[in-house]
Amino acid sequence: MTDSRTFDLDQLRAFVAVVEAGGFSAAARRTGGLQSTISMKIRRLEAEVGQPLLIRLGRGVDLTAAGEVIVATARQMLALNDRAWGDISGAVTIGRVRLGLPDDYAAMLAGTIRAFRLRFPQVALDITCDFSVSLLKQVQQGDLDLAVVTRMPNVPGGEVLKREPLIWVSAPGFQPDQGAPLPLSVYPKDICVLRTSMIQALDAAGQPWRVAYTSMSLTGQSAMVGAGLAVTALTDSVLRSATSAIGPATLLDLPELPDIEIALHRRPGRPTEAARLLGEMLEKATLAAVEP
Repeated sequence: MTDSRTFDLDQLRAFVAVVEAGGFSAAARRTGGLQSTISMKIRRLEAEVGQPLLIRLGRGVDLTAAGEVIVATARQMLALNDRAWGDISGAVTIGRVRLGLPDDYAAMLAGTIRAFRLRFPQVALDITCDFSVSLLKQVQQGDLDLAVVTRMPNVPGGEVLKREPLIWVSAPGFQPDQGAPLPLSVYPKDICVLRTSMIQALDAAGQPWRVAYTSMSLTGQSAMVGAGLAVTALTDSVLRSATSAIGPATLLDLPELPDIEIALHRRPGRPTEAARLLGEMLEKATLAAVEP
C-alpha cells in the first residue's frame, strides 16, 4: 500500500538550513528567521517522521541515520519546488555572473551558491578566489560582477553583510618561549586586514612579536599553528571550518582584537539581472548577522 503522507516544505527548508549552517543559531542568522521558529519546525518534522533527525552537539548539530536520508531528499524536493515556481513566473534567467571571494569564505557561502545554481540553472557562475585587496580591484575595474571581501581600513563603498569578532587562535596548550617575542603566522604584507589587525593590537599593547610563518593559504596557516609554531587570528566562522588542531588561544596577555567587517561590492554601472539576483541572495544569506 502506498504511503499517502506528505512532507511540509517549510519544515524541510528549515531542516536543510540547520544542516547547511551547522546549527540552529547560525541557520536563524542566515535565513533571517527566529531560532524558536526553526526549532519548532524541526520538532514537528521529527514528530512526523517518528524519529530524531539531528543530534544536538552544543551549538552545532550532526545528522542521524534518518537525517542523512531525509536531507538528500529534502534538497531535491526544494530544488524542484523552486524551479517550478521559477518556470511559472515565466521569466527564465540566463547569462553569466562573475563572483569573487576569499578562500576563507568559500565554506560560509557554499549553501547560498548551491541555492543559486539550483534556482537559476541556466546562469553560468564563475567564481574567483583571491585576497580581498585583489578582488576589490577586480570588481572596481569591472572584471568581476560581485565580490565578497574583508573590508579594508579606509576603503569606502560596499555593503556590510556581516560583522564578526576576530579571535586569537593557537594549538591547544600553546605557550611561547619565556621572554621571547610572540611568534605569528600571517598572510603576506599589505594584502590582509587580519595581519594588520594583529600587529596593530600587539604594538598598541607594547607586546613584542615576530613573523614565524607566512603563507597564502588557510590550510598552511592552520597546519603551522596546529603544530605549535605560532599563533594567528581568525574570524569565528572561519575558525569553525578550520582544522580541529587549532582553537581559541588560552594565553591570558593577548590584546583584544577588533571586529572584522565582511562587505559585498558590486562593479560600477547597472548590474545584469543574474548579478542582481545573486547579490540579493548573498544579502539575505548574511545580513541577519549584522549587529546594530
